[in-house]
Amino acid sequence: QNVASGEQLSQTKEGNTLFKAGDMQGAVCCYTKALKLTDSHADKAVLYRNRSACYLKLEEYSKAEADASKALDTDQGDVKARFRRAQAFQKLGRFDQAFLDAQRCAQLEPKNKAFQDLLRQLGAQIQQKVSAQLNSTDARVQQMFSLLLDPSTKECDRQKAAQNLVVLSREEAGAEQIFRNDGVKLIQKLLQSKLEDVVLSALRTLVGLCTGHQSRTMAIVNELGMEQLCVVMGSGASSVSLAACHLLQVMFEALTEGMKREIRGKDEAILPEPSKELRSMLRHLLEMMPASNVSGPGRDSAINLLVKQVPRKSLKNPDNSLTLWVVDQGLKKILEVAGTVPEISEGPPLTDNSHMSCSVLLSKLYDDLKSDKERENFNKLCEEYVQQHFSRPGLDGKLRAIQTVSVLLQGPSDVGNRTLEMSGMMDAVISLCASEDVTHQQVAVEALIHAAGKAKRASFITANGVSLLKDLYKKSENDRIRVRALVGLCKLGSAGGTDFSMKQFAEGSTLKLAKQCRKWLCNETLPPTSRRWSVEGLAYLTFDADVKEDLVEDKNALLAMFDLAKSEDKTVLFAVGSTLVNCTNSYDVEKPDPQMVELAKYAKQHVPEEHPKDAPSYVEKRLVKLLEAGVVSALVCMVKQESPALTEACRECIARVFLALVERQEDRGTVVAQGGGKALIPLASDNTDAGKIKAAQALAKITITSNPEIAFPGERIYEVVRPLTSLLRLECTLLQNFEALMALTNLAGINDRLRQKIIKEKAVPKIEGYMFEEHDLVRASATECMCNLVLNTEVQKLYLATGNDRLKLLVLYSGEDDGRLRKAAAGTLAMLTAEHPELCARIPGTTTHWLEIVQALLLSEIPDLRHRGVVIVQNMIQAEKSLAEKLIESEALEILSVLAKGGDGMPDAVSKIAQNCLDKAMEYGIIRNREEKEKSSGTEP
Repeated sequence: QNVASGEQLSQTKEGNTLFKAGDMQGAVCCYTKALKLTDSHADKAVLYRNRSACYLKLEEYSKAEADASKALDTDQGDVKARFRRAQAFQKLGRFDQAFLDAQRCAQLEPKNKAFQDLLRQLGAQIQQKVSAQLNSTDARVQQMFSLLLDPSTKECDRQKAAQNLVVLSREEAGAEQIFRNDGVKLIQKLLQSKLEDVVLSALRTLVGLCTGHQSRTMAIVNELGMEQLCVVMGSGASSVSLAACHLLQVMFEALTEGMKREIRGKDEAILPEPSKELRSMLRHLLEMMPASNVSGPGRDSAINLLVKQVPRKSLKNPDNSLTLWVVDQGLKKILEVAGTVPEISEGPPLTDNSHMSCSVLLSKLYDDLKSDKERENFNKLCEEYVQQHFSRPGLDGKLRAIQTVSVLLQGPSDVGNRTLEMSGMMDAVISLCASEDVTHQQVAVEALIHAAGKAKRASFITANGVSLLKDLYKKSENDRIRVRALVGLCKLGSAGGTDFSMKQFAEGSTLKLAKQCRKWLCNETLPPTSRRWSVEGLAYLTFDADVKEDLVEDKNALLAMFDLAKSEDKTVLFAVGSTLVNCTNSYDVEKPDPQMVELAKYAKQHVPEEHPKDAPSYVEKRLVKLLEAGVVSALVCMVKQESPALTEACRECIARVFLALVERQEDRGTVVAQGGGKALIPLASDNTDAGKIKAAQALAKITITSNPEIAFPGERIYEVVRPLTSLLRLECTLLQNFEALMALTNLAGINDRLRQKIIKEKAVPKIEGYMFEEHDLVRASATECMCNLVLNTEVQKLYLATGNDRLKLLVLYSGEDDGRLRKAAAGTLAMLTAEHPELCARIPGTTTHWLEIVQALLLSEIPDLRHRGVVIVQNMIQAEKSLAEKLIESEALEILSVLAKGGDGMPDAVSKIAQNCLDKAMEYGIIRNREEKEKSSGTEP
């Protein structure tokens, strides 16, 4: 190594000489050779910086930028490397990046004239570039407008111009030019076009204009008017309706984000608050609810927007004024949709998802209320609406009231229960169940089913409703009624949950009900809503392990269920998620304390029993069958759904199933290949607290055993860091802590940008905390993670700082019995002492046993530990002569001598490093001096 070090120094000096002489190619060759001869990051940074200067002179600007960036990767404060990169960026025409680098240089050295001159040059070049762009953009905008306005323009040219307008609006300069050239008025005309493509282009252009720009959004809302946008969203074309919904979402975000900032945009500090525009948008959305000229998909889009925009994102925010305003102005309009029975009343057009979306919206609004007074007002408005229709003469009013109660029971169930307890309501439900009209029966049976899940009513319905539901199931000639009656029976029959000893029905009845559910599920002649109800039935029946086994054996039923999960009917999502949670046993089960079980038996109290087919071996086989049937692609489709029906509870179910699917290492590749890794990232951020943890743990398992760069390609890999860091909490289990640490270790070993991301997420103090954990595996994995993190200069500074025991901990851990912990600690120590020789002098002060620990590493039979040991010794000997003397005066000399001889399977690398240590000691004169001492004291013969 000394020879290599000398050769590297020689090549560097020669390169410097050639550079001064103007021989740039020769200098590049010398610096390139020197780079191959050194492992020191500091030396490499200097060489890259020097070679960058050569490339600048040779006008090879891309190479100059790359080398300067490599130098900055080691030291962000290297002002010469940053200046050279700024020069390279300037020559490459990347003025913005050049300006940032030059600005940083000027901050580091404010009096440097070269930096100030470069900043001035770049400022002028950026201004010139912007002017040129504006002029060319202006011409393009004018051309698009004239093509679109000219009636004689060919249809294909008009569509092309509309598409170009969309592309232009995505650039800031283009968006500004469109806006300033009366573009909004033109877009208003385009929105009135009969051609779907032109309307879509107009909407997408508006998205470009509004994205992240509050002042433009406010102007557009006022100029276009919400009425026209709502008409477009309420149109029959689903693609146009979705595009309009997306535009309104972007507008809401631009306005609400702007309200959070003190200064909103370029010169917008003087603008008024956008609350007027927000209220106008919300008012129009509420007016869409009962409007008969609004399409079903358009109404669903409006409900979706209200779900996303009205309730507070965080309960820490005390302001729920938007929710109170919507309850006051629009609750009864929302209830109009909730109470519509499409087959009998002249209400607004609905889709299969409308009632479920209403339930979610009502639930979100109710949950966002802060006080009893606010909740009482909500209850009062709902009761007034239900009473108003229930007391009307004729059946239509009663059916509307019962339908409203049904929707409330699925949403804010406390409100639903109160309306259900209104005088005569339950009697009307029971009597309508016996009606000869199928629609009347359907409305009543659904209300009965939703009521059965609520604790207040379940006992009443169990006593009075089972016989009624059995009669409907056995005697009705309509499958729509039979399937709903069956779900009611399933719901009542699953009251014991997974407790094998608490079966509600006679032996075999549950299996018969499940078989009928599967039969209906596979029957494509039934309407999708009826097939969806059969999945609801399975969601309850799959608490029984016999039902789970039958379901996973029925591949046709599984495929039918997965197809429904991917279909337009979003209301099935939770039922599919619940069924899969039951089949995979991914629900939480608290194992009772054996002693408490014995006490309970003694006291003749009920003790829950596990079904024999819920044993791990059965669950594993079920998971394999689900994977073979394509469960991952179904789950991925479910996650992608933009619908209120994809509630947090539904997301939690999906996260639980994913965690169960990646339990076996051999299945993780399949899950990743089918898009599971990508789907888990949003589940780890937008979910219930339990769901976030389950999704994060699934991500950890994938990151441990798969190549993270393949499992999470591109920028996605950086999104994985935050969920993993969230598992480093005391509330999480030790297994979750351990898996998160293992996953972070893998990520930290990939590149410095990932290490920076881990630091930014404040994971380092948490990882250090787990280095003190009593559990051997957790402690070792935390130390391994730190071993990879010390490649980062910020983490190295923590160890360079005085007044802490970080270095001491590494030295002590290098002497522990746990081989894995020793490897990690010794590896960290080896890297730190190589990068920062000044740390070597502090090692003797960490513990009086430091010499024994180092010698034990050298004598270890584990090759990796021996290698780490000789590297630490080499770093210490090269750092200071006094340290070398302490080591050579101990038994380390004898050990190094044996290691240097090699043989007996000794790795060449270890022998070479040991010899380097001895050579350095001889260079210091320590070994020779010792021999002379021994001769003079007469110890030598």
